[in-house]
Amino acid sequence: MSVLNSSQRIRAEILIVLAITFGISGVRAILRLVDSLLDPAPLNEQSVTLNAPQSDLAWLDIALQLCSAGVLFAYGALALFLLAGSGIHLQRPRLKDLGAGAGLAALIGIPGLVLYLFAVHFGLSKEVIPTAFDNAWVEAPALLLWSGANAFGEEIVVVMWLMTRLKHLRWSLPATIAASSLLRGSYHLYQGVSAGFGNIVMGIVFCYFYHRTGRVWPLVIAHFLIDAVAFVGYSLLGDLSIFGL
Repeated sequence: MSVLNSSQRIRAEILIVLAITFGISGVRAILRLVDSLLDPAPLNEQSVTLNAPQSDLAWLDIALQLCSAGVLFAYGALALFLLAGSGIHLQRPRLKDLGAGAGLAALIGIPGLVLYLFAVHFGLSKEVIPTAFDNAWVEAPALLLWSGANAFGEEIVVVMWLMTRLKHLRWSLPATIAASSLLRGSYHLYQGVSAGFGNIVMGIVFCYFYHRTGRVWPLVIAHFLIDAVAFVGYSLLGDLSIFGL
């Protein structure tokens, strides 16, 4: 019986993890984009809701939201568990990570909003509805929970784990950054073409930051802040009419 060598095991690990996490999400998003493009209505006349209630009962909705968010946290935990087998561990968060995360959030979030408004105007994106909750007791906790789950799951898997494993396969830095960034862009394509492009740019910035610093917590914090501001801000404002949408 043959035994897989180190490179084969890493390749197998990458295929398996991506097949159950963001790789399959990317495939689904591409198919949803194709479906949207085939729709007679232009993209900017379509909409997509990112966070919606899963039950009319508040307590059951919270339970279902916890289950769904738990899957994303589990993605990150799985990646960390696999990396720990190679002696690589998640560093403890530091106070300075907050400042770096806030800076990255501003760097990505502000241009990202401008890109979104431009894309909707020119028909390159669906109207993104961050939240459709109608129960205030569920809405704020669920939105913050989803912000944390998205941030942890994506940055641990798509940046820390994937970049580390591709480095083990002796991929060049440009190829590693490209792979991670394209993966990030792929699973956002259900929102529209511009969402994929914007997230590729975000991925390049985040990957290069991780390469230079070896710190993933600023990325988690930045991602959390971007999502939390978008989700909770929309909830407070009610809509995006102040931006002319």
